[in-house]
Amino acid sequence: MVQLDSKPATGRSAAAGGADAAQGVRSKGLNSNSVGLLGNSVIGVSTVAPVYCLTTTLGTTVAAVGLQMPALFLAGFLPMMLVAFAYRELNKAVPDSGTSFTWTVKAFGPKVGWMCGWGLVVATIIVLSNLAGVATEYFYILLGEVTGSDWLAGLNDNKAAHVLTCLALIAVATAISYRGMTATKGVQYALVGLQLTVLAVFAVMAISKAVSGDVAGSLDFSWSWLDPFQASSWSAFIAGLSLSLFMYWGWDACLSANEETGGSEKTPGRAAMLAMVVLVGSYLFTAVAVQMYAGVGETGTGLGNPETSSNVFRALAGPVMGPTLGVLLFVAVLASAAASLQTTFIPVSRTVLAMSVYEALPPSFTEVNRKYGTPGRAIVTAGVGTGVFYTVMTLISENVLTDTIAALTLMICFYYSLTAFACAWYFRKDFTRSVRDAVLKVVFPVTGGLILTGIFLQSLKDMYSTDYGSGSSVLGIGSVFVIGVGVLLLGLVVMAVMMKRSPAFFRGEVLTKETPALVLPE
Repeated sequence: MVQLDSKPATGRSAAAGGADAAQGVRSKGLNSNSVGLLGNSVIGVSTVAPVYCLTTTLGTTVAAVGLQMPALFLAGFLPMMLVAFAYRELNKAVPDSGTSFTWTVKAFGPKVGWMCGWGLVVATIIVLSNLAGVATEYFYILLGEVTGSDWLAGLNDNKAAHVLTCLALIAVATAISYRGMTATKGVQYALVGLQLTVLAVFAVMAISKAVSGDVAGSLDFSWSWLDPFQASSWSAFIAGLSLSLFMYWGWDACLSANEETGGSEKTPGRAAMLAMVVLVGSYLFTAVAVQMYAGVGETGTGLGNPETSSNVFRALAGPVMGPTLGVLLFVAVLASAAASLQTTFIPVSRTVLAMSVYEALPPSFTEVNRKYGTPGRAIVTAGVGTGVFYTVMTLISENVLTDTIAALTLMICFYYSLTAFACAWYFRKDFTRSVRDAVLKVVFPVTGGLILTGIFLQSLKDMYSTDYGSGSSVLGIGSVFVIGVGVLLLGLVVMAVMMKRSPAFFRGEVLTKETPALVLPE
């Protein structure tokens, strides 16, 4: 049940509790002031996992749009930045760990808000499983490179060894997340610093070798690479844009940690903006460097070669950095996936905590560990769910797992666009107050939401085809479409169950626009 008295929060001082009481705000029990601007920005970058995203997306984006690959990374940044303004403005008004769920409930009511929360939670579970799989793959690649043993490197192809290693990594990430933001922050400084440093070295070396003219297939830089309108077709443009959206997804982890961040009204929004700038800079620099070095040809190291495009950094590490330094790039990919695997528990666990506090999920998830100030049960449940999902999908079919990841675009566009529209509706009365309010609270969010809605609808159309993703189908319908739409429809089924268990929330009696930003479960 929700309690709005002045009971002091776990892990917070009486003075802090009194200050909050004066403002009509209550804590959920999370440790406040556990992280600052830099730490929160690092968490945002880490959750996105830039090195991991690049190695899995560079080649596939070239397959969709050719030389316009850098332009699509820039185009994908635009709707994400517009939505980031919506998150920042909503966080100033309602600094709640439920983020998209809480804000959308306040704007559009409990049913729409519940589905928005569902989209975030399910997308995160799917990404966690993929991150664990990539971390496992690079763990064995690194072992093989360091030891020179083909047998060790080949263990990744052993399904039993792969799944067991994957489950072990998930368990370690769960344990670190369980110990709180302080433990998370310390690990992230090292992992994010490592991956960005190695990525910068790789990009500089790639450009240097491309400029020397000694690399077969290398290209001279052209400003036309940054023009997204030179894509061959609208479908190709949307396909490339969908891939670039995936590369930015996860920055909102900064906002999910708002109740644990010093200056919760402003710092998380600033951290999100800083993380986005770091990401777009890293992506553009690396995309241009790789395209200059490798080109887009279908032979050798060309990005159009399927052997290169499926795992770009694995193919280019040796040629660009040499056998010794090339190992560092494998370490960077492993660090990127491992770091993101750990921080991605933040948004899913905090969203589940908030949904439970507001009676939208079973009350057991309101449990907060008194020692670490973390939503322990939500974190452990997310870890178990990730392990089960990955194991089942791997045993059923690798094509199913691939198509599930491809369907992520739908879930990402779904809950980001809802949040953007929620911002505009929540602040609609501020539209005439000032130019700033009109632009940042309404115009930018609506524009970002409309762009993402367009991508959602076009992706639905494209995913219906049996040629999309792995090429598999169900009753003549593309399996990516079936999975994506099926996951969202499953949310309606789960919501129907919760409506019977928690009717007060769905009647709009628990969380309204007037409800204080943070509440404490009994």
